Amino acid sequence: MKIEHKRLSALMITLSMMLVLSACGGGNTASDKNQNSAAATDSGKVKLKVYAQHFDEDTKGPFDYAVEELKKEMPDVEIELDSAVQDGNQKLKTYAATGNMPDVYFTDWQTLQTFAKSKNVELLDDYESTAQYKESLNPGVESRLIAPDGHVYAYPDTGIEFQLIYYNKSIFDKVGIAMPIKTIDELAEAAKKLKAAGYTPMSIFGKEKWISAAFYNGLVTREQAAGFGALEAQGVTELPQAFVTAAEQMKKLQEAGLFDANATNTNYDQASSQFYQGKAAMFVNGQWEIYSSEEKLGGQVDWMYWPAKDEATYEQTKYNIDGAGSPQGYAVSPGSKNKETAVKVAAFLAAKSAEYKYTKLGSPIISPKTDKPIAADVPVMMQRIATELLPNAKEYAKLLSNTQIQNAINDNTQNLLVDGFTTENFVTNLNRTLGKENQ
Repeated sequence: MKIEHKRLSALMITLSMMLVLSACGGGNTASDKNQNSAAATDSGKVKLKVYAQHFDEDTKGPFDYAVEELKKEMPDVEIELDSAVQDGNQKLKTYAATGNMPDVYFTDWQTLQTFAKSKNVELLDDYESTAQYKESLNPGVESRLIAPDGHVYAYPDTGIEFQLIYYNKSIFDKVGIAMPIKTIDELAEAAKKLKAAGYTPMSIFGKEKWISAAFYNGLVTREQAAGFGALEAQGVTELPQAFVTAAEQMKKLQEAGLFDANATNTNYDQASSQFYQGKAAMFVNGQWEIYSSEEKLGGQVDWMYWPAKDEATYEQTKYNIDGAGSPQGYAVSPGSKNKETAVKVAAFLAAKSAEYKYTKLGSPIISPKTDKPIAADVPVMMQRIATELLPNAKEYAKLLSNTQIQNAINDNTQNLLVDGFTTENFVTNLNRTLGKENQ
């Protein structure tokens, strides 16, 4: 289906100018003080293995663009792509366990924490590339680069990302579901109507535990703006009421049939395909999903705010954002034989990936600045993000760094997607973990 984009509005331009203040100009990829002394390949080039997201148009575009730009900037470097798998970083963790780490790899904060302990990530604090990257950052995104412990482990391309609920307007109209949906009860009733009409109400790739946790966090932010970050405070040995309420809400939605019975065995390709083919009426994913959904569904797709327990709470909390500024991006293996070059390449790939996302996709959600203009029609849903959501954002969820608590949330929110697992089970399991970690 042909996409019907709208031209960027004046307000979008204004916001973008505020977000993107000055050029990075490739400065963050200037040579570090130490030159790489590792042996080159037979062709005279330094060959680097890069593990990166490259599984759909939204991820292939930024990476391919960055690699082409790298050829101009660093012609003596050859990139061997190892395409990432959407498996919760299990493939990457296997590399670490077997001593087979790529030179450069893209990953998230939870994995970086694990790799920091196992010495599988290079500490980037003292590199010249890091000093230059810090100078290139857009305002407010420092938490994407600098970890809570004060160190730098990876170079980020995106700004603070967040999760949204997408819906098919045509299906909603056909079934007779009025928008906006403001409350949990309204979403539960919509799920029942959609299921009765033969649709999967919401497709979710529950095989990846992070997405069920993200859905739960969306509900939590209607009750506690800090989201999961509120669980890390010392003395929080039992699940606060906001989190109990959100668990009860998620279970109510599951019991209303919102999720497919096979949700925990469904991967991203399967879940997104259901949505794109019109078999599922809703889909949950990050704001990066805008491009694929609009490409496949055109004007039929839009996103909604997270529902709350009542309309008053919905209005008060709709601009609390389900996303935290956790560190992530392109990291470097300390075992790389070309480590000095790998650091420069990691910074370059991140900066140019961000440049592509801004100029080609019209996304203002990037970490480093760029002075290049937007050269693309901006999807309508992204215009809503830029002109409606971001200017009114009240608070982003806070980062949860404790891996034990995060793992417990991941495991137990995934369990909430299936029959037989109760809210009481959820609370008991989380209290056990909180009691151990926050004493």
